Amino acid sequence: MPTEVLVIIIVAAFLLIAGFSWLGVRKLAQKHTRSAVAESPHKVQTLAQQVVFVYNPLKAGTEAAKSLLLRSTSLAGWPEPIFMETTAQDPGHAMAKAALLAKADVVIAGGGDGTVRAVGETLRHTDVPLGIIPLGTGNLLARNLKLDVNDIAANVQVALFGHQRHIDSGLMELENEVTGSVSKHSFMVIAGLGMDAEVMNDTNSKLKKSVGWLAYSEAGLRHMAGRRKKISIALDDQPAQQRKVRSVLFANCGLLPGGIDFVPGALIDDGVLDVVVVSPRSAIGWLAMAGKVVFQHKNHLPVIDFYRSQQLVIRTVMPVETQADGDPCGKATLVKVRVEHQAVLVRVPAPNTPA
Repeated sequence: MPTEVLVIIIVAAFLLIAGFSWLGVRKLAQKHTRSAVAESPHKVQTLAQQVVFVYNPLKAGTEAAKSLLLRSTSLAGWPEPIFMETTAQDPGHAMAKAALLAKADVVIAGGGDGTVRAVGETLRHTDVPLGIIPLGTGNLLARNLKLDVNDIAANVQVALFGHQRHIDSGLMELENEVTGSVSKHSFMVIAGLGMDAEVMNDTNSKLKKSVGWLAYSEAGLRHMAGRRKKISIALDDQPAQQRKVRSVLFANCGLLPGGIDFVPGALIDDGVLDVVVVSPRSAIGWLAMAGKVVFQHKNHLPVIDFYRSQQLVIRTVMPVETQADGDPCGKATLVKVRVEHQAVLVRVPAPNTPA
């Protein structure tokens, strides 16, 4: 067979394979559309409530929050709040369980995203509402619920007397086939694997205390030059596909600090997760992706893909780092993720009214 003909056959076969692969990815993107609108919050009954405040004692603002809770409940004629401190070993799981045993009518989490996630994970499927007094650096769930992260007094009032609504949560199951370890992690905002988890794990804690969420940018710049990882990803009941990625993110909602809408149109109670596959190979790719996210360009870029899925499975050859709401969760070779529809009841501001 002439060399020219062989080259033509190889090129044609490559183009066919690439075309079918591209079509397959496009089909995954069409699996789910928006099937719900944000639930309208309903007013809380103002009968006497037993309040439990689970808080991180290391966060600035905790004493002010405690004083405001004591004053507000006293004026309302309610029982005195129960105060429970988190520890370095437990960000709030045991405390939230103790709050349920104490017949709490509302459990308020005071701290950063880690405290909120731990308390919210425990309150899943209980219909005991979660109140939030954001005292951390990111405060991502609070931002997505339109709480004023700079006003402790307003958040105390919302947590005690505000409206409430159900929101989704995500559940991530991890297995490391190298070490044999397995674990489960609930998340309220965004979980992921790859570079984003590496950045969360490598952010300078002292810098985070001094400049807040901007510390993640410094760690991100240090990890930007890494190599893509080969993964197998299957969304819902679709066939698995091979991809080379830097990160895969599972978003329950999409608003980030600085007002950046990372996942435009994401809803926190629509019963699906927004899956973001990030795969730039160069500085140009990162710049293009940043431009699309910041300026909300509608054109498709091959370095970032958006899908919607109720569940997904990711497999890797070598263990990769994972994270849930900014907390490192360890390395895994098998990651299973699914949405838990309207699993958590939360206290929120009145509709169309800032906190």
